[in-house]
Amino acid sequence: MTTRQRHIAHLHLHAALNGPQYNDVIEAMSGVTPHVQAVPPNAVQLDLTSALRYFDLSPYDIVQLAKLRLKALYGVDSSAGLASNRMLAAMAADASAPGETTWVPADHVADWLYPRPVTALPGVGRTTTETLHRYGLHTIGQITDLPSVTLQRLLGAGQARLLAERARGHDPRPVTRSEPAVHLVADLVLERDCLDPAQHHRAVLGLADQIGQRLRGESQIASRLTLTVRYADRSSTTRTRTLPEPTNHSPALTAGALSLLAGLGLQRARVRAFMIRADDLLPTDRAYRQLLLDPGDARARAAEAAADRARQRFGPGAIRPAALANLPLVPRTTGTASAHLSDQRLLWGR
Repeated sequence: MTTRQRHIAHLHLHAALNGPQYNDVIEAMSGVTPHVQAVPPNAVQLDLTSALRYFDLSPYDIVQLAKLRLKALYGVDSSAGLASNRMLAAMAADASAPGETTWVPADHVADWLYPRPVTALPGVGRTTTETLHRYGLHTIGQITDLPSVTLQRLLGAGQARLLAERARGHDPRPVTRSEPAVHLVADLVLERDCLDPAQHHRAVLGLADQIGQRLRGESQIASRLTLTVRYADRSSTTRTRTLPEPTNHSPALTAGALSLLAGLGLQRARVRAFMIRADDLLPTDRAYRQLLLDPGDARARAAEAAADRARQRFGPGAIRPAALANLPLVPRTTGTASAHLSDQRLLWGR
């Protein structure tokens, strides 16, 4: 018995969608194939294998049909990647210009991967990249040509084995239907690469403060923060930290986000974008808080509540952290607690 060739599509949505809108997109894609997986905050993956006979179309044409439905029903532009597994499809989508589709046929995987940079592989962070570059390994092809014993000496047995599998385009994960996770997201995209650690600090501070405001406005608390940094070469690093206690207090969120930033060591990194995601949201009435003898904590929370009331009455720019006083006020996009997205663009140095 022969196994059917899988055809996986990764659609990157070029729009800021709130929770209900994201659910609508997933529902629309379910009309193309029942195998749809949400990839928050702005992508979906489709297993088209069972849809080929139903539509009697090529995999590429079905992807165009899915993109057309998104545009016609919701006005959402998308770029797409099409390949034999989830990892390759996501990499192909990353390599696609807005509105375009990159198809990597199964018999061309090695040729397509060979010249691409190692940073294009998922899970290759800055530390691994620096180690590989130190030994003259810059492309995926160089990884596949390297003896496995040598790669294990550089990275360790477990990481070397995983990297070698990915470099050869292997990914057995199935597309599993899932709903978007309950979370809040705030992101900031810079118009030019930023090398200044002070500006990195201010960017993360502003996003953490925005997350705190939105959590309090929705009467929610968060238990975990995730910081994602995207670099000029389109690679990214993601770090996650569980908070000491669920909170919507901006100083606590800021401390957690800045500790994640400090752990990345971005002193010489050319950064293009930051994103902070707050996960494991709960209603405020389910919060617990360690009581402190220091009256300063109570005063800080009272001041925070007063600042929120001032923003509600006079606008989001009425009160801002002192470190952000000189930054331009940028409008943000908000939604429901299922999947808040914001797309901010700041131009440093103006």
